[in-house]
Amino acid sequence: MIVTIVGAGNMARGIGARAMAGGHSVRLHDHKKAKAEDLATALSQATPGAEVTAVDADAAADSDVVVLALPYPAGRDVAAAWRGALAGKIVVDISNPVDFSTFDSLVVPPGTSAAEQIAAAAPESRVVKAFNTTFAGPLATGQVAGRPLDVFVAADDDTAKQTVSGLVSSGGMRPLDVGPLRRARELEAFQLLHMASQERLGLNWSSAIAILP
Repeated sequence: MIVTIVGAGNMARGIGARAMAGGHSVRLHDHKKAKAEDLATALSQATPGAEVTAVDADAAADSDVVVLALPYPAGRDVAAAWRGALAGKIVVDISNPVDFSTFDSLVVPPGTSAAEQIAAAAPESRVVKAFNTTFAGPLATGQVAGRPLDVFVAADDDTAKQTVSGLVSSGGMRPLDVGPLRRARELEAFQLLHMASQERLGLNWSSAIAILP
């Protein structure tokens, strides 16, 4: 399976590592091409023999899955700009539309979600919500304390959901089907609570995101 990841940050690194562990071809795109190239080199060195390359914006054309590893609303904006190329494609939204200045609210209107906003921006694509409750650090190995990561998956298209669940499973993680795409509202709200509660628990959610080179 060809997995194109848009973005070259820590979540792109983690998801790319899991996709490569599952034997999939990974393509990386970032508006700063050098950043995608650097990540491709790092992932290739970490998994010799795996197929990973940095690509231009037309990479979505023959991809099986396109992962928007971008914060909100950047993912929505890319979906709108690539609307034609994403028609019929499986598009994975991993974002959490959190107000990072306060950690007190989501920035999408009530009764919707980042995933649903992306689906509206690219209505001919098949949007799946996944990976938004997993931190980037644990994604590097796909497990915590020897136990596989749970990845919640929500989508209206059953075939798209099954494909993404297969991607998750092949990377050594456990997919959990939580229903239609509107369940992304609860997943995003849950992750806001998860992130906001880290300090109260004596933890630091940003440290879970960091991955050492």
